[in-house]
Amino acid sequence: MDEREPLKPDSEAQLSPDNPVTRHPRISPPKQDQPEPGLDAKLDPQADHGEKSYVGTGRLKGRKALVTGGDSGIGAAVAIAFSRECADVAIAYLPAEAEDARKIIGLIEAEGRVGIGLAGDLLDADYRNSLADDAAEKLGGLDILVNNAGKQVAIENLEDLDDEQILQTFQINILAMFTITRAALKHLPAGSSIINTTSVQAYDPSPTLLDYASTKAAINAFTKGLGVQLAPRGIRVNAVAPGPIWTPLQVSDGQPKDALPKFGHNVPLGRAGQPVELAPAYVFLASAESSYVIGETLNVNGGRQTP
Repeated sequence: MDEREPLKPDSEAQLSPDNPVTRHPRISPPKQDQPEPGLDAKLDPQADHGEKSYVGTGRLKGRKALVTGGDSGIGAAVAIAFSRECADVAIAYLPAEAEDARKIIGLIEAEGRVGIGLAGDLLDADYRNSLADDAAEKLGGLDILVNNAGKQVAIENLEDLDDEQILQTFQINILAMFTITRAALKHLPAGSSIINTTSVQAYDPSPTLLDYASTKAAINAFTKGLGVQLAPRGIRVNAVAPGPIWTPLQVSDGQPKDALPKFGHNVPLGRAGQPVELAPAYVFLASAESSYVIGETLNVNGGRQTP
């Protein structure tokens, strides 16, 4: 990739809600490290999930959603947005992420919606198999599934990428989508929406993210094939492909530590994205406004070129 950086305003520049370059600060995160899975509560600088900025219009009134990885990052922004669009939301998260999860559940409940936390590990087959059933039971139904949870660990050389990490990355990122979606289908009526989180890495893989990028390419294929399969049943399947988004994934070995200060600076907009900037894409794909959209991958990446 071309490493030349366009001249863009930095975090001290005046923010402008109408200019995508300056809608959010151009962050230069300090070098930092968190053990996996990472906590939003300890992220420096803090990410914007739309806690104060996302305003809903009731587009998901009466809907019931399960969001995996809904405690922080993109999943948290989606959970907040869905609740402000009048949906009840269950979030799946690792027990180690309980602090972040409590905050998001509190924000969902503050909107007068039902907020459910489902703690567990997607490496646990029993948890994967029961997740959709538990969400449907506690929500009183299910008609939106967001497969968002992911594992990303940067490894410089293939010789150091061991089978254990490869298997875990594939289990969490793509195998879990098969398992959870399959179990959810008995609950999803016509009019339901399945949204998978893929990545710009599916098209432009970083050399340090071989296993992660491979799973994201698989998610694109899964989305398109399943979209065709389920369309006659009135269930739409689509995906969102984020670019560089500031989340705890990046500081829990998702990026080389030396790369953090310039994270996201090399996209055409000149800055990393914030989780809140992904939320409208998921709301669109979950709502009836996208009724003729099936098998689509919606790229939200600051201008990076994709097929």
